[in-house]
Amino acid sequence: MQTFHYRGYDQAGHVCKGLIEAVNAKDARKRLAASGTLAEDISAAGHRVRFPVGDRLVFYRELSSLLAAGLPMVKALDTLIDTPDAERSRSLLAGVRDAVREGTSLSDALAGAADSVGLFEQSVIKAAERSGDMEGMLEQLAAFLEDREQLQQRVLSALIYPAIVFTVGVCVAVVMLGFLVPRAQEILSKANVPLPAITRIVVGVGALAVKIGVPVLVAVGLGVLLLRRRMGDDEDLRVRLDRMLFRIPLFGVGYGILVNLRFAQTLAVLTRGGVPVTDGLVLAGRASGSPWVARLAESGGESVRHGGSLSAAVGGIPPLAESLPGWIRIGEAGGGVARLLDTAGRRYGDRWDRYVARCLSFLEPVLILIIGGFVLLVTLSVVLPVISLSQGITG
Repeated sequence: MQTFHYRGYDQAGHVCKGLIEAVNAKDARKRLAASGTLAEDISAAGHRVRFPVGDRLVFYRELSSLLAAGLPMVKALDTLIDTPDAERSRSLLAGVRDAVREGTSLSDALAGAADSVGLFEQSVIKAAERSGDMEGMLEQLAAFLEDREQLQQRVLSALIYPAIVFTVGVCVAVVMLGFLVPRAQEILSKANVPLPAITRIVVGVGALAVKIGVPVLVAVGLGVLLLRRRMGDDEDLRVRLDRMLFRIPLFGVGYGILVNLRFAQTLAVLTRGGVPVTDGLVLAGRASGSPWVARLAESGGESVRHGGSLSAAVGGIPPLAESLPGWIRIGEAGGGVARLLDTAGRRYGDRWDRYVARCLSFLEPVLILIIGGFVLLVTLSVVLPVISLSQGITG
């Protein structure tokens, strides 16, 4: 039996949709017709559909609870399919349930159903399947995804205020340069009053922006698209650009903290789950978000495979070499690498929070001063001609 997702009309003519188990699509259509449903569209459930991180987090946590309660995997998946939390991912979970029922492992079933389930999650679940501690590892995986999601939300929250200030500044520029300043120029021209120097400068800049603004934006957009396409095909280019990010003043420091944070958290989860160190090092490098670190981590995995230590391999990755190898070295000496990596991850998390707070405390007043200065400049370019006009009329 296979699960199919259908969309059609009931006997009252209302749109309906849902899941049905049948031998094939023809059998599914026949079963629906027998129940009074006219099927308009029938498709196999769980084929490369979207599975957002929030839904995956809930899925892992609830599946862990059901397995801990003693339910077998297929029965647990059956239960999850019918829960309200699975509304958006019901079709995907049905496909995963079918694959598991036919003998496919959970990790392979998830990988075949959703592109968003990456190598890291697949490796953790495979390690859980090998170790027999599926419920414990799924809970740890859910906690890791939750921490990562909170980190992303903190980054987005930190960018909200600067984005609002920048948007307001752009709107002010459009209104003043597009309407107020040209109107003042028109009035003074009719009155034969010479424009003040500041007004001529602002008018010239505004005219230049109107003339070349759109072509420049289009050119920049095309350049970004071409660069992204080339980066997708050229790994060496991705690595070179990534190395440059670490050298950008102020930004490079924060980027390095974030890369260390992701690497430490990921390697801690993989190590605790029983993933081999060589594989864990490679996967943690990919999860760091840095192509340069990912490439060096693969080389480090080879050195560990040939007898090198994990701390030495991490020490050979420049963005991670500041303090993380020391934490790992202590863990290797005491037999608690995962615990020390957790501690390092918390330290880097605290450093990231302080970095964001400092950047915002610096960025907010700078943006306010820049936009305030711009508004003052444009206001003077409007007010000074009015003063000149009134003096001309009085004189």
